[in-house]
This record gives sequence, C-alpha cells and structure tokens, in this order.
Amino acid sequence: MATSTFTADAIASTPRSGPKLDHSLHPSGRWIFFAILLGGMAYAGISIATDTAQVGESLAGGAFAFLALALLIALGFEFVNGFHDTANAVATVIYTHSMPAPFAVVWSGFFNFLGVMLSSGAVAYSIVTLLPVDLILNVGSAGGFAMIFALLLAAILWNLATWAVGLPNSSSHALIGSILGVGLANQLISGGSDGTSGVDMAQVWKVLSALAFSPVIGFVGALLLLLVMKRFLRDKKLYEAPEGQTPPPRGIRALLIGTCTAVSFAHGSNDGQKGMGLIMLILIGCAPTAYALNRTMPESATPAFVQAARAASAAYVAHADGRPANVGAARTAVTQALKSKRVADPVVYGALATLSDDVSSRIAGYGSLGKVPAAATPNLRNDMYLVLDTTKLIAADKAAQSRFTAQEITTLKSYSGKLEQGTRYIPTWVKVTVALALGLGTMVGWKRIVVTVGERIGKTHLTYGMGASAELVAAATILLAVNYGMPVSTTHILSSGVAGASVANGAGLQRRTVMNMALAWVMTLPVAMLLSGALYWLLLTLAHSLGY
Repeated sequence: MATSTFTADAIASTPRSGPKLDHSLHPSGRWIFFAILLGGMAYAGISIATDTAQVGESLAGGAFAFLALALLIALGFEFVNGFHDTANAVATVIYTHSMPAPFAVVWSGFFNFLGVMLSSGAVAYSIVTLLPVDLILNVGSAGGFAMIFALLLAAILWNLATWAVGLPNSSSHALIGSILGVGLANQLISGGSDGTSGVDMAQVWKVLSALAFSPVIGFVGALLLLLVMKRFLRDKKLYEAPEGQTPPPRGIRALLIGTCTAVSFAHGSNDGQKGMGLIMLILIGCAPTAYALNRTMPESATPAFVQAARAASAAYVAHADGRPANVGAARTAVTQALKSKRVADPVVYGALATLSDDVSSRIAGYGSLGKVPAAATPNLRNDMYLVLDTTKLIAADKAAQSRFTAQEITTLKSYSGKLEQGTRYIPTWVKVTVALALGLGTMVGWKRIVVTVGERIGKTHLTYGMGASAELVAAATILLAVNYGMPVSTTHILSSGVAGASVANGAGLQRRTVMNMALAWVMTLPVAMLLSGALYWLLLTLAHSLGY
C-alpha cells in the first residue's frame, strides 16, 4: 500500500485525523526541565560525597571525575531509553486524541519516575548476573571499567541509530546484546578455551526466552482481547477511527489514559532497573568501601545472618568430600565452579562451607556490615558474592536437589536471602537519579517512534479499542515480568500488541514497517555484540597502553 512508503514529512502533510505533534514549548518549560536535570546531578554528587565521607573513603579529583563520567554514560542510557521506549506508551493516547501530545509525554514521564522509585531491584541484578564472573569480581580494574563503558556505549549507539530512522527497538535487547559481546570478547582476549564460559549462558537463555516470547504474547494477547471486546462491548465508536480532533467519550478516554499510565509505570519499574545494576557496579569499582556492602543494614541483623551462615555451612559439610585447608583454596574452587556452572560437586560443597564459615566469623567479629573496615571490604564483598551466586545455583540445581533434603534447600535459600540483603541493594539516590533520567528522557525525542506506532504499523488509523487492548496486554505482561525479575522489552510488547489489534480490527499491517521492525529485532543482538566487543577490546588496549 502507498502509505507504507510515506516518509515522516509526507505523512505530516497528508490530510487526516491525526493528532497535532508539533507543539512549541513554553520557555519556562525548558527552564524547569534543565533545573530538574541539574538538580538530579547535584543530588547524585552530594550523595556520593556524603556516602564516601561517612566511611572515611576519600575520592581524589581524578577518581571523582572518572566516576562522574561513568555515571553520566549510565544515566545517558536511561535517558535514551526514556524517549526511545516510552514513545510506545503515549502513542495510543495521542492518536486517539485522549490527551494532547505535550501533556501525554509529561504524564508518562511522571509515571515512569514513579515506576522506578517503587521497583524492587530484582531486574537490576538479573542483568548483572549475565556479566562474566571475573569482571564482576574485579570491577574496579581496567577490564571492569572497559566492560561497563563498552556495553553502555554500544547500547546507546544502537538505540540512537534505530531512533534516527524511527524504528521501535528494544533497549533491553540492545543492552543484553552488549553484555554478551563484552563477555565473549573477554573470554577470547583472556585465552579461554570455551568462548561461552565468559557469560552465564543459563541466565542468558532465561533472559532471551523472555525477550523472544513477550512480543508473541503481546501480539496474540491484544488480538484475542480485541476480539473479546468486540463480542461483549458493542459500541461502534470503540472500533472506528476518531472523528477529527474530537476526544473519545469520557469512559473510553478514562480507559485509554489508564492503560497509558499502566504501561508507563510498568516500563519504569522494569527498564529503569537495568541501569541501576550497572550504576552499582560503577560505584563498587570507584568507591568500594562505601558501596560494595550494604552498610545500612542494622547491627541487630548480624546474629540472624551468622546463624543462617552456620546452618548453611552445616548443610554443605553433610554432603562434602572433605574441606579445603585454607580460604584461598576454597575461594579458587568456588570461583571455578561458578564460571563453569558445575556446582553439584562434593568438593564445591566443602569449599562453600569453608568460605561461609570465614564470612560469618568476619562479620560477627566486626559486629555489622557497617563496621567492616575499608581494607577488608573488597575481599569480603567478593567472597559473599561467590557464596551467594553458587548457593543460588545449587538451590535451583536438580542434581543438587536430589542430594539435599527439602529442609536443607530451604536453609540454603534463606542464607541466599541474607547474602542478597548484604550485597545487592540500591541506594535511594541511585533510584532517584535513574528515575529522573528515564522520566526526563520520556519528554524528549518521542515524536519519531510515536509516528511509527500510531501510523505505520496498521493500515488504518488507530482506534480506541486497538489502543486499549494493546496497552492492557503490554502493561500486564511487563508487570508480570517484573514480578519474576525478568527484563522484557516494552517496545516489542506494545508494538506487537498494536499489530495484533490491527489484525483483529480487520485493518491489516503495513508490510514494510513490520519487515523493518523484524529486521531491527533480528539485527539488535549481533550488532550490539559486535559493537560492545570491539569497544571493549579498544578500551582495554588503550588502558593497557597507558599502564593501567
């Protein structure tokens, strides 16, 4: 069909009942935008200075500047994520004239902010567990920083490239591709015999399966929901294009605004967490004393942690084939088991018992995590990380479950929870700055993606019913993924939902747009992997040439 080849300018010049997308921003709006942006940056800087001062960790001017640059790049990813992904949420309310475009993006930005602030952090660390173990343990090294810069820059570049041509693309997909590229490059550079052992392939397949199936759920779910709506809701206005610039009836308008709000909140609660995990790695690398351990845990929590550690150690000893003579040998055994993901081994159980006893005795000796001295922080955090991730693998491993009793598995899971509380946390200021970056990003650059979703997927104008069904399914799918700690793509789910609703409404699809979206979906992983792998090698080479 001819409309499938329209450019953005051609669409804008064609008479239709489309919304007004070009609104001049009041000068005060710009000032408010930049005031919030600068305020957020100042809040982050003051928080870092306060946190490091409280633990006696001083950052030199160069280290602070380096940290600031790393945080700006990480927040830049969330900012681009905001205007790239959230345009999908506002497209339906804009094209059904439920909300004026400027108000819609501000509304969506606020609920993205709220979604980030109320998120749990589970998705943040599901992303982190994809990274190579040796880089996580040595995140403050040249390799660790090269990893973070490479994967963030690669994801940003691909997001900007697809945004420039108006293609809805998944920021999650791009970030995960970047992580895979860094992991494989790290393994090849280090001379490992198995290229995939640089990343947690079990976690990779778990995450990729969520990314692969969620668009199918979006398409089929929206299609079926609209058919059900047509069966039981007979109001023809729901399934017809809006007349001129007239807003929909009050009830329909409330429904569309509600679904837009739900998608925006869900997007913030899922996508906002992806940057949090990476920011925590940056903070741990630059200021380990302040951020490697959760120093906000009260001293009263220490006895419960020590008790859980001793119970887990006893469970491991019961199934161990001896114990390493020293902590160093135990650490090496657990590290190798975690890298290979071969944890159902009596030798590993003995090593975990040794490490767990050492960790619990050190924390008991200090009295709390908040009292751990600066010199001991990196080693303690790494040992807790090793024990945590290996224990989680054992608790989920079928071979291990056949050896341990149900009570012992419960004990190990309880111990994992205590370790997570001590190492995997998100400071409030990190949530606030990420929420601001994502929320403010929503208000910039949204038009290109909105036009694609609103005009170029289906062959007819978006109807009230199509918009509501697509967004209801998208919001439900994303929130369900958040509940299980799975990163999914708002872009893929919602654009697939619009496509499914278009088919259910008898509109058909614009072949060129759908093919381009599919091409972007297929290309994202290999392109992001290639970009991040090349950037990692380049940054690592540069760091080594400078003597780092």
